[in-house]
Amino acid sequence: MAQHTPALRPVCPHCDGHPSVAVTLGGRDRAGLLRTITAHCPACDGTGTRLTRTRQITAGR
Repeated sequence: MAQHTPALRPVCPHCDGHPSVAVTLGGRDRAGLLRTITAHCPACDGTGTRLTRTRQITAGR
């Protein structure tokens, strides 16, 4: 059975670690290639990871 390796860094919950994608605009250029643009995840700015926040724990009665 395959063993899953945990991620070394926390993965962005918005893009699930796939921060950049190529989106086709439809149609082709004169050379016959698809016209595409690159879109980056706005939550992680195209890094695929998120910063870990430290939580303040208040204990008391």
